[in-house]
Amino acid sequence: MSEALDKVRGVRELPIFPLPLVHFPGVPLPLHIFEERYRRMLADVRASNNLFGLSYFVPDGVPEDRPPAGHVGCATEVVEVQTLPDGRSNILTLGVARYRVVEYVERGDPYLFARVEFFEDEEEDAAVVERRAAEVSEMFMRIARAMRTANQERGALPELPQDDPERLSFLVAAVVEMDAETKQRLLETRSTSERLRRLHTMLAQAVEAYEERARTHELARGNGHAGKKIDLEE
Repeated sequence: MSEALDKVRGVRELPIFPLPLVHFPGVPLPLHIFEERYRRMLADVRASNNLFGLSYFVPDGVPEDRPPAGHVGCATEVVEVQTLPDGRSNILTLGVARYRVVEYVERGDPYLFARVEFFEDEEEDAAVVERRAAEVSEMFMRIARAMRTANQERGALPELPQDDPERLSFLVAAVVEMDAETKQRLLETRSTSERLRRLHTMLAQAVEAYEERARTHELARGNGHAGKKIDLEE
C-alpha cells in the first residue's frame, strides 16, 4: 500500500467541498474559508482526521447544487490554519489521494458528505512510464528555463520528483496552464503513462512559443544584437 492510501486507510466517508478548480495528490493548495457551512466543515475535520474531499464543480447551468455521484475528486489534508478575527480562515492543504463518490450521505450537516472509494493508478510497464516521465520532465524544464529568461528571473528552477512518475505527472498537471475540464480528465486517468503522454503533447505544442519569447526578450535586452546568447544555465 502506498503512503497516500495508507493515510486514508479506514476512511469510508468524507466531507465534500465543491469548488471550480481541480486538486491533485501531492500538490499544496491554499484556500480561503469564509462561508459559514465551510467554517463548520473546517472545525469538524480539524476535530477529526483533517481530511475533506475537494471536488471540481461549476454550478452554472447545473440542475443540482452538487457534483454528481460517481465523480472523481481529491482527498485533501489540512496542514496549516490561520484563523482571522472575523471567523474566516486561510488554510494550506495538501492533496492526498483520489476518490470516487459512491453516494451522498445525509447526516444533517450544512455541507455535503459522501461515501467514497479511493484509488491510484494501475500497474504498468515501468520502463515505458520512466521513459515518458523523462520526456515530460525535459520538456517542462525547457519551458521553465524559457520563462525564467523571459521574466529575467535568477532563482532556482523547480525540482521534479524524477523517481516518482505518478507524482511528477500530478505536479506538472497542476502547474501547466490548461482549462479545468482538461485537468479533471487528467485527474480521472488511471494510467500514469497515458497522463504523461497527454502532458507531453501539451508541452510540446507550447515549448517553441516560450523559447521564441525568451529569444526575443534576450535580443531586446541586447539592443537587437543577434549574437547575444540566452543564459539557460541552471
